Amino acid sequence: MKVSVPIFIILMGILISVSHATTVEWNNNPIDQSVDTLASDTAVTFDNPDADALPALDTYKVATKSVWLDLKRPSTGEVQHAHVLIRYPKNANADNSAKLPGVVFMHGAGYGTADNSFGDVAEDLSSAGFVTATVDKPVWSTDDITRDYPGSAHAYGQVVDYLRSLSMVDADRVGLYATSESTWISPYLVRDDGNIAFQILLSPMVHTPRHALGFFVAQDFAIVGANPGYQSIVRRVFSADTAQFGLTNLDFNPMIAAGYAIPTFVAYGSKDVMTAQVDGVRSIELMAHQSGNWNVTVRNYPVANHVMRLGDEAEEGTPLVDRYERDMVDWAVGTSQGLKETSASIAGATIYQSIAVPTNLYGHTKLTIYGVVVHVAAVITLLVAFILSLIALERKIRYMIGRRGPSLGFVRGYQRVLITISATTLATLLLFFAGVGQIVWRIVTLIWGAAPESPGMIYWSWYAIQVVCVLVVWAWSRVFCQLLNTAAQKGLLRTPDEWRADFEVKRLTGKPVLRIRGTHTGPIIASTRLGVALFVATTLAMFCVLLVFAFWGLFVY
Repeated sequence: MKVSVPIFIILMGILISVSHATTVEWNNNPIDQSVDTLASDTAVTFDNPDADALPALDTYKVATKSVWLDLKRPSTGEVQHAHVLIRYPKNANADNSAKLPGVVFMHGAGYGTADNSFGDVAEDLSSAGFVTATVDKPVWSTDDITRDYPGSAHAYGQVVDYLRSLSMVDADRVGLYATSESTWISPYLVRDDGNIAFQILLSPMVHTPRHALGFFVAQDFAIVGANPGYQSIVRRVFSADTAQFGLTNLDFNPMIAAGYAIPTFVAYGSKDVMTAQVDGVRSIELMAHQSGNWNVTVRNYPVANHVMRLGDEAEEGTPLVDRYERDMVDWAVGTSQGLKETSASIAGATIYQSIAVPTNLYGHTKLTIYGVVVHVAAVITLLVAFILSLIALERKIRYMIGRRGPSLGFVRGYQRVLITISATTLATLLLFFAGVGQIVWRIVTLIWGAAPESPGMIYWSWYAIQVVCVLVVWAWSRVFCQLLNTAAQKGLLRTPDEWRADFEVKRLTGKPVLRIRGTHTGPIIASTRLGVALFVATTLAMFCVLLVFAFWGLFVY
């Protein structure tokens, strides 16, 4: 006990130090921000001095046609043969007296196609006199992590150019409809094109992916009731210096003032748990004003989620929120006609934001490298320990069948300790994964529109993991104590004087010879090399797992 306690304190000190060293500062202030709207009615109205009847929702029947475009990725030259679905109002310009405005739709996250995305809102706009284009999302050989945002802007620009080339379309009145992830792309398209007429932004992300996603995940961890320890994981994840591995999208900068230099309609939902709405409105208006644009209309719809739907988005046919379709269409019609808006610039439910966007986040290179090393070491050592365990199991079965005695030859007590440490550490690891997995699932259902549940496991499991980790460290201290005790019994722990006395130097034929005397023979851990290798590999793997836990903050929160 006298030896175990100091060893336990040293081990805990190492792990606590690692947890402190990997802590990332995060400022949630100001919290509970809000923007009061100027009116509760979200209706959009315009001054119409000529008193001409304006097209509205369901004014025209809609026809469709399909075309295929080769969307080129400038950085690599890759070409994606993409389907484009054109919707247009029947008989809207039967006499060709007036060309029609157009809208190009830009996808959010995922792999949307021309056929399964934006069908209802594209139909809405076309029924009010717009020619609309939905297109297969340009992805080329990229995935969700390696998206080429500037390349995507160029691809959507090709669709804009195609729409302008149609005889029924007014080339100077083509606008954009961008949602979620594509609002990181639309500013580049607006700036580079120079002639986009207007834009409709649905749940715009606005800030860099590191800051926007860091806000989204941190907020949702809190909403679902995750333990503050789990919430600290978010800080470490979004402090990763992914550029070290060629992944630069996390710090992609979409905050381009020129991207908001045109009439802009911004739509939010009060149940959107992904978007920083207060900081978003402020940033959009600031960038728009810097570009000389004061035509920004903001609408916040109660009970609408991130994609302006009602209820659980996971269910098919979930409708759009009341009034959104009509308001969006009315704004697009009036703006494309060049009319002056007379309704409130900000209307609907009060805009609310629980925490600030973590704009002080940046990539920590040293932290990232250390984290990668620790996790890779844990995976490799676990794999080696697993393989050696299988070999040891096979050998034990053979020895049992042949009645050949002990197969690994562990010194008394070591096999039991090895099994105890391994079982408790791996059980803790599984509990950790279960807790994180449960949080992720609850966030997914929250995004789909489900109500938060009682925290339960995602709160108490953190403390359970901490308790078990302390017990494992105590078991580790006992192992080290037993190793030291066994080494002492075998005569391997001696003072310098004892070691000097243990060697005799004699000269034979002019050459010094060392002779060790007084040492005891016999195994310290096991009598077989497989037993020793299994013990060393397993204990190293379990210690690496503890270092992984320390990296994620389990020894400080």
